[in-house]
This record gives sequence, C-alpha cells and structure tokens, in this order.
Amino acid sequence: MEKTRPDVAMKELAMMLMYLSRIVEKDASMPYVWKGYDFQVLNDLDADGCIDQGRYGTKRAYILDKGVDYARSLLAKYGIEDWQV
Repeated sequence: MEKTRPDVAMKELAMMLMYLSRIVEKDASMPYVWKGYDFQVLNDLDADGCIDQGRYGTKRAYILDKGVDYARSLLAKYGIEDWQV
C-alpha cells in the first residue's frame, strides 16, 4: 500500500472525524462540528469548499455538501462504516 503524506493524512482524518462527530439539529440547515482541529487543516478544508468556518472567532464549522461527499468517499477508501441513520 502506498504511504500517505502526513499533511494529507491530517486533512483526511480530520474530515472523517468531523463527519462522524457532526452535530445535526432539527432547525439547522447543515451539520456542524466544534473547531478543535489544526488551524491549517481547517483553513485548507474551508478553501476546498468542504467546510465553512464562518467569521473568525466562531467555535463552529459547518460541513458543506462537498465535505459530506468527501468524507463519505474517505470512509469508503479506508473501509470505515458510516453511522446507520
């Protein structure tokens, strides 16, 4: 198996963890997570259109549709089951 660079691994792992630990509220338009991840990883995922960090100083990051698709593809890549809804 080909090795994954550490920066790519951090981004992939963070996206999977954000997706798996997402919070979905009845009235919310999209799932969100608390921003307890590496700042560069958050910035990269935001720049890629996977999450929306909103204004600086907020503690939430919203997972966008592209982020959901990316996370699901990573779960499949690594053979991790998704939550059964």
